[in-house]
Amino acid sequence: MNFNNAVFVASYGTANQLPLSNNLEFVFCGRSNVGKSSLINKLVSRKSLAKTSSSPGKTATINFFKIDDIFFVDLPGYGYAKVAKTEKQRWSKLIDAYFASHREFALIIQLIDIRHKPSDLDIVMINFLIESELPFVIALTKADKLSKTAILKRKEELMSEIPYGEQIEMIPFSSVSGLGVSSLQKIIEEIHNA
Repeated sequence: MNFNNAVFVASYGTANQLPLSNNLEFVFCGRSNVGKSSLINKLVSRKSLAKTSSSPGKTATINFFKIDDIFFVDLPGYGYAKVAKTEKQRWSKLIDAYFASHREFALIIQLIDIRHKPSDLDIVMINFLIESELPFVIALTKADKLSKTAILKRKEELMSEIPYGEQIEMIPFSSVSGLGVSSLQKIIEEIHNA
């Protein structure tokens, strides 16, 4: 599998636009400004395949990227306070509809900023993934902002901050230093080749 073969396919803003699912989908979700676009770009060695923004809440659509015969699916970030209530409801409906449709979910990559306790919405999302029995890992973003010792300490704390934390694979990740890139790529390739 060649991660460099990534191409943007389409953005969907409403549930009825979503295409049928025939390929494995690797789904990226998390809070606004947690670094989803940066993580996707780092995985595929591209600077701007997924659009990054300094102002959170910019990804208001579900964005599909194709790599060989799989899809990377970038969900809108949740929990950004300055977005209008109607827009938040639209995002919520869109994300709910995406997860409720019959899709080839290969892996959900849930992003959490390693420096902070998971938000209430992060916990809601993790509980949803557990209850839905969807396969997922947690990418702990912005790890370059902590020392190696602080990363280990936060990882340990997160095990009690997250439901079933000790049973969930957590990968410290940095789109700046590249920490965690090969680990995530390896997991994706193993699932793809299984």
